[in-house]
Amino acid sequence: MTTTTNPAGYTYGQAVVAPSPVSLQDLGELKKSILFTDDDVAALARAGEVLLPQTDEILEVWYGFVGSHPHLIATFAGPAEQPDPVYLAAVRQRFGRWIADLCNRTYDQEWLDYQEEIGLRHHPVGKNRTDGVESTSAYIPLRHLIAFIVPITLTIREFLSDGGRTTSAEVDAMYQAWFKAVTLTVALWVRPYSTELW
Repeated sequence: MTTTTNPAGYTYGQAVVAPSPVSLQDLGELKKSILFTDDDVAALARAGEVLLPQTDEILEVWYGFVGSHPHLIATFAGPAEQPDPVYLAAVRQRFGRWIADLCNRTYDQEWLDYQEEIGLRHHPVGKNRTDGVESTSAYIPLRHLIAFIVPITLTIREFLSDGGRTTSAEVDAMYQAWFKAVTLTVALWVRPYSTELW
C-alpha cells in the first residue's frame, strides 16, 4: 500500500474539513493526561519507519479481526445487510493512511481538525457520507469505538518487533508511544458523541 497518494475520501488539510472545536490547549492537556512527551514523538517516528512497509499486513490482521465478529462487520453492511466490499475497501485505504498520520504527522491544528472529521465519520451526522454508501448501520457504537483501542494496540507489537531489527527497549518505547497516540485519537474521536460533557 502506498501512503504517498491520498485515498478517496481522505481530506486531511483540505478546506472541506471544518475547524475542530477542541483547542490546542485542550489537546495539550490531553497529552499530559496520557503522559505523551517528545520522547513519544520520536518513538512514533521510529515506529512509522518499521510499520509503514508492513501496512498491508497490519490491515489484514485488523480487518480479519473485524470480519470475525458479526457485531463489528455489521457496521459495513449495505442495503442487503451484507458487508459492502466497496465501502470496506475505501475505509481500508484511509485506515492505512491513518497509520502513517499517527506516526508521522505533527499534532497541530490541522491534525486536530482531521481528528474531529474522523470522529464525525463514526457518528450519525457523518457516517456513510464520505463514501456515499447506503449502509444499514447509521453510526459506530461509542462502546466499540473505545473498545477498539485494545486490538489496535495489542496486535501492533509483533509488527514493531519487525523480525528482530529493533531492540527490546526500542520496541517497548514504540509500543508505549503507539498506545498513547491511539488513546489520544480515540479521546478526540468520541467528542461528537458527548459534546456537552467532553
